[in-house]
Amino acid sequence: MLRNYRIIKKHLLTQLNMNKIKFGLISVSDRASENIYADEGIPTLEKLLTNRSSSSINLEIIGTELIPDNIDLIKEKITFLIDKKDADVVITTGGTGPSPKDLTPDATLQIIDKELPGFGEYLRRESIKYSKNAILSRQTAGTKGRALILNLPGSPNSILQLLPSVMDQIIHCVEEIKK
Repeated sequence: MLRNYRIIKKHLLTQLNMNKIKFGLISVSDRASENIYADEGIPTLEKLLTNRSSSSINLEIIGTELIPDNIDLIKEKITFLIDKKDADVVITTGGTGPSPKDLTPDATLQIIDKELPGFGEYLRRESIKYSKNAILSRQTAGTKGRALILNLPGSPNSILQLLPSVMDQIIHCVEEIKK
């Protein structure tokens, strides 16, 4: 049964010209962008995506950005990766908490066409297994045109725990919005 699913999925991806999914990555952090400490968000995302590529689906990283917590800059960089770099998926890391400076979900909600609240609900549910403070997270997702935008927390451990748990849904979402 699983083998048949994989064969059908590979066929569908080929039909949709989706043997490659292009990812744009944005790390949002005032301190990392000012070189106060090294950014760990983008390297963690790159490692996970590189390890996830397979013979049937190639996950290509087409751009990375390290930026401060600035709502206009967040919107600009997400839009740039989608409109100019042709990203299928933009994953942000950082800026999802309750602090006044945490603006990533706010920026995302201002530019998406459709909100996909299930991603945030699921990610919070998974996060709470590791930390009760996950209830404070404002992770969200949505589509802009034919691209998916997904906000993840800034903690490398959170990224490692959460991104693999939604990769199949990310790929399925891209399949759906590219139809």
